[in-house]
Amino acid sequence: MSLRFIGTTSEEGDCPTLYEIPETDEVLVQGDRETDPEHLVVLRDVKPSETFVRVPRSLLTRYAPRTETPRLTPFAEVTGLFKEFCHTAWRLETRRGYASDRKSPKWQRWAAGEDIAAEPDAAWHENVRAQVAEGKRFDRVRLVDQPATRGQEFLAATAPRNVAAGEDIRNLTRAEAEALRLPDDDFWLFDSKILARFAFDEDDTTLGVYVTEDPAEVLAACQARDAAWHYAVPTREFQREVRSRM
Repeated sequence: MSLRFIGTTSEEGDCPTLYEIPETDEVLVQGDRETDPEHLVVLRDVKPSETFVRVPRSLLTRYAPRTETPRLTPFAEVTGLFKEFCHTAWRLETRRGYASDRKSPKWQRWAAGEDIAAEPDAAWHENVRAQVAEGKRFDRVRLVDQPATRGQEFLAATAPRNVAAGEDIRNLTRAEAEALRLPDDDFWLFDSKILARFAFDEDDTTLGVYVTEDPAEVLAACQARDAAWHYAVPTREFQREVRSRM
């Protein structure tokens, strides 16, 4: 079963921390073990398998989910969000590769050395142009390993088409993302209100999305967005920096 990092109030990244186990609808809490004898004798109905940890109240008030776990929804069922949002659609891309990219005909053409950035607009680009023309924003931050993976190199090759359509795509190294304590999740955040968090299998295939307006989850996504956007570098500038180090 998977374990998803939710958030921590520790500046040094040790503890306390909250995690989610999506398959069981449970939350795992990391903290210092409770050892005070006066407290332990008061605890009720303790099973031999149980233990207890201390965490600050702020951890729970900031990150503990307020609503039931959302159901896993096929991505095709939420595509309307990309037209219905009012102001901003913001994406965090954290994976080292995506099965949908590797299965795309563009992947083979790119691998053969073709310039896929010069290809005609697809439905995605047409919608971006239409929404941007109405004053809306499409922004995303992509994490990049050093050296970049093949999947990340492919995304870098496709970025100019997205940027030309109206997206603002920026890049952040994975080391910087880890220092900022960014989540491992891929997600879209619409209008700082609706969060669509991706689920993947071990082969990078999209299983669906968890769509929620849970205040704690949306707040955590907004905090991740603000930190990532502050430090991320625009695509063209990032690519120049990479080439200058080669």
